[in-house]
Amino acid sequence: MDASQRKKYWRENLKYLAILLAIWFVVSYGFGILLVDELNAIRLGGFKLGFWFAQQGSIYVFVVLIFVYVQLMNKLDKKYDVNE
Repeated sequence: MDASQRKKYWRENLKYLAILLAIWFVVSYGFGILLVDELNAIRLGGFKLGFWFAQQGSIYVFVVLIFVYVQLMNKLDKKYDVNE
């Protein structure tokens, strides 16, 4: 892989990271802290939704984002022919 290909590969990787971290930030900080009062009007399994996001929802979203990142990176590796 030449230098320009490595730069494109790294740029796409950083784009994926930025998008996924932004999603996690919105879910954990936005839903768990800023919008907690509005979300508490909704119940999920007997718990207020704002409380659920603050305690468990952001963790679940983070785990899902890990799997999404793995899938995206596998596709990116194949695209640039650096897969294992």
